[in-house]
Amino acid sequence: MRSQIDYVESLSPWPKDGFGLGRIKALLADLGEPQLRYPSIHVVGTNGKSTVTRTIEELLLQSGLAVGAYLSPHVRDWSERIRVRGRAADFDAAIERVRPAAERLDATQFELLTAAALAELAAAEVDVAVIEAGLGGRYDATNVLSSPVQVLTNVSLEHTEVLGTTRAVIAAEKLAVVQPGATVVLTEPEWQGLAVENGAAEVVVAGRSNLAVAMAAAEAYLGRPVDGHVEVSLPGRAERVSDDPLEIWDGAHNLAGVGYILARLPSARYTLVASILADKDVEGMLAALSPLGDRFVATRSSSTRALSAADLAERARRYFAEVEAIEGPAEALASARATGGPVLVTGSLYLLADLAKDESVRWRTLATG
Repeated sequence: MRSQIDYVESLSPWPKDGFGLGRIKALLADLGEPQLRYPSIHVVGTNGKSTVTRTIEELLLQSGLAVGAYLSPHVRDWSERIRVRGRAADFDAAIERVRPAAERLDATQFELLTAAALAELAAAEVDVAVIEAGLGGRYDATNVLSSPVQVLTNVSLEHTEVLGTTRAVIAAEKLAVVQPGATVVLTEPEWQGLAVENGAAEVVVAGRSNLAVAMAAAEAYLGRPVDGHVEVSLPGRAERVSDDPLEIWDGAHNLAGVGYILARLPSARYTLVASILADKDVEGMLAALSPLGDRFVATRSSSTRALSAADLAERARRYFAEVEAIEGPAEALASARATGGPVLVTGSLYLLADLAKDESVRWRTLATG
């Protein structure tokens, strides 16, 4: 029998008949509506969702609650996605629980994963769950929760072919998850009116840091202040995988994400290894990355939306003095490492995931959590 991971990887993440909530609602009904057995904090937005989700999880754990969490995507292992009481859940068991119903309904990969997570958290009898949305909000498979608190981390242009071509339209899609009487936590005050229009009873405008947003959400849920002294580190988010020589992996996949990491990188001249999806602001990302170093190694992740190494290299030549195109991610990283200097791997979480599962790639992980 194929492993559960093989089954998950065989599924398409994209619906064949357009986005909608019909299948996930039918799947959860078949499973006894597990998502309604606990309250949830729902995290939507463009960047920082996983870090905010994990930070809220830690803050609530620190407050003495039994907490579950659901994140996406993963970098090193599928088990990163479903967490119970501060630890990775049994991923195979979670998938096995929902697989028969998912197969009957022809669920997508993300619908299966979402149902598996929500059912696993119900089985674990968590007090509260922190749930990260995947794409958008309105038709995202996570938009099925009993959620007294919603979080919008920020809004940038992304997935414009699905979500819309302006920030305002994208914000409307993301804030469609707001439930009547809920508290909505924002970092950008321009969306306050939209949150209220969608039913928010209270809107909290937090500071723009991930910690500030997470603290505001945890406090909104608990109704009291929390101690913000928590440390959260995720694979592929400003992850220092080696000190000597310096090597950092960060999955910044859009211009806003690049801007975030630029302010947090140790000062150095890097060789950059990158893969970028064709539907991103490729020119903007390359321009923003160009001050970090002179050498750029273009590669291609396993995503079907990724630019070829040759196409990315051609675009990068405008911004970098030395550009190399190497289609295979592991070979691209090896070429960058051969210089003996600092290396930054970025542009796509798909790229980091490809490297993480390639047995030819070796790293020394320094991150904790």
